[in-house]
Amino acid sequence: MTRRTPPRPLNVEELFPELVPLRRETVRLHPRAGRPGCGESSVGGPLLWPVGEPWPECPEHPGSPMVAVVQVRREDVPEPVAFPAGRDLLQLLWCPREHERGWVVPLVRWRSAAEVGEVRPAPPAPSDAGYGRVPRPCVVHPEVVAEYPSWDLSDEVWDSLEPRFEQVEAETGWDYQYHLSTAPGVKLGGYPGWSQDARWPDCAGCGAPMEHLLTVESCEEHDARQAWTPVEDRDARIDGPGLRLGDLGGVYLFECRGCPGRPFVHRYDA
Repeated sequence: MTRRTPPRPLNVEELFPELVPLRRETVRLHPRAGRPGCGESSVGGPLLWPVGEPWPECPEHPGSPMVAVVQVRREDVPEPVAFPAGRDLLQLLWCPREHERGWVVPLVRWRSAAEVGEVRPAPPAPSDAGYGRVPRPCVVHPEVVAEYPSWDLSDEVWDSLEPRFEQVEAETGWDYQYHLSTAPGVKLGGYPGWSQDARWPDCAGCGAPMEHLLTVESCEEHDARQAWTPVEDRDARIDGPGLRLGDLGGVYLFECRGCPGRPFVHRYDA
């Protein structure tokens, strides 16, 4: 079944024309519990991992295997996702155990599916994995949607728009941050799904601002008004990956596309 995000309840670009140049597209994955195969795009599903390549372990917990979080095939997602040349598979794993400097330790792999050959099965998840940090296997339903910055708005733009944000909310009940700006859930590209102040990183190698690659959030909806809930799910309970990251926060992956190897870093919030 496809998943279709309803149109924004208000016309953002008519109400706030200053945001038109800031419009971006993101790919919402809409993970739903299922039985994905290792060759399919998934959240929490088996990975197309070569048998000749060791399964990654946490650098902070030697001997502790990471768990599969996201796998995306290039053919399943349109632009704006930019795959490296010769690569058609994006994989995200992380260590789900407790860490001093964050909830998880992630790892990103880009690879060519045709070069994998025999597949290595994943080891069991650590028995002491943090609650809500091992996603249940889900098939995905990629969908491109438009979004606008929320926490990524500059102070100057936010201050100029805030009176109109407040007026629109008072007149309609629709809040710009929760209902009109950034799409929640697991998504590629677009704006990070910050639930607190933005902490956009610069590349340690070249100093350039890094690109948002992937957001993995605890929930696919902000509140009971269901502004972002797909049409197909409005009368049903969303059976997703069951993530619980902090106080229903998220993990955000960034990469530098200008440096060799596309180095990445992550941020998180509650």
